[in-house]
Amino acid sequence: MSAAAVVVVGAGVTGLLTAVECALAGHRVTVLDGGPIPNPRSASHDQHRVIRTFSPEDAEATRRMAAARRRWRELETLLGTRLFRPVGVVSAWPRERLPALAASAAAAGVRVRTVEPRTLPYLEFPPDSAGVLDTAAGVLLAQRALEAAARWLGAHPAVTLRPYRAVTEVDTDSCKVLVAGGERLGADLVLVAAGPWTRDLVGRQPVVLHRQTTVYLHPPADAARWWERAPAAGGLGPDGRGWAVPPGDGTLLKISSDAVCRAVDTTEDGEGEDQAPWAERLAAAAPLTGLHRYTVAAVKACHYAADAETGGALLTRAGPAVWARAACGGSGFASAPLVAGHIVEILRDSREGAA
Repeated sequence: MSAAAVVVVGAGVTGLLTAVECALAGHRVTVLDGGPIPNPRSASHDQHRVIRTFSPEDAEATRRMAAARRRWRELETLLGTRLFRPVGVVSAWPRERLPALAASAAAAGVRVRTVEPRTLPYLEFPPDSAGVLDTAAGVLLAQRALEAAARWLGAHPAVTLRPYRAVTEVDTDSCKVLVAGGERLGADLVLVAAGPWTRDLVGRQPVVLHRQTTVYLHPPADAARWWERAPAAGGLGPDGRGWAVPPGDGTLLKISSDAVCRAVDTTEDGEGEDQAPWAERLAAAAPLTGLHRYTVAAVKACHYAADAETGGALLTRAGPAVWARAACGGSGFASAPLVAGHIVEILRDSREGAA
């Protein structure tokens, strides 16, 4: 099978991992981004992200995410660095749902166990709830993964990284990319993985743009050791909408909540938006007990685009050989290896069909 020419627009996790997989499959890859590679403004640029394997009542999604976790572990070997912290992920659920969740996990072949809130004293559980611990899940070291992928790609002879090359147009019919300054690149396949800016280039995507406020914290001294081994957690706070990602491997404790996630029309006013009111709203729905004892290290607003129907990540075919990926928060980051693998399969099928 002859090598294909692939153009990837966007140096976030989906773009970089797709470039890695395409290069491993023997294709020639060009990665374009309007900023540096990796780009700290990308939707996937963060200290860490959660990867969950158990999707209640969705055995197929559970199998997919188990496959994604396996590929992340393989990427650790390929990229030469630790990317996954196997601390587990606990989700808070009403107690009456626990038997059904256990049965669903057993049917999907996933190991989970019930944990009582008293065993996780620094997490704020909703009333009359308990935790379901997904033991195979954990935390992805997001920033480290992006940097490691960029290093690997920069050393690969079949890959060309082109930072500070903003794409102004994608011709979905001819599979050509127009770069600022007038350069036009042709390819056998184009993947547009530009996060919240993807819809500006491929307007047919049925996505909603969201802005999220996250707060990074230093735990109090007497809780620091506990947090070193704590699981990631979701469904927290008095309203069951908060989540917490534990510190470790150079990362901070991160908290947020669906209560501070809002649909927006543009990313342009994000940097100038006052985050104080949103941080206060997060504090009112805090996923941690004793929040006043923690020290705020940073408050950050981020953007992501999500499927208008499901609220999740979306991969769509925008033209005969143009694909677009709208990333969705943690789930989009965690599932990026699956998208990368799918793009390689598309290339293989198209090349075999043409033979």
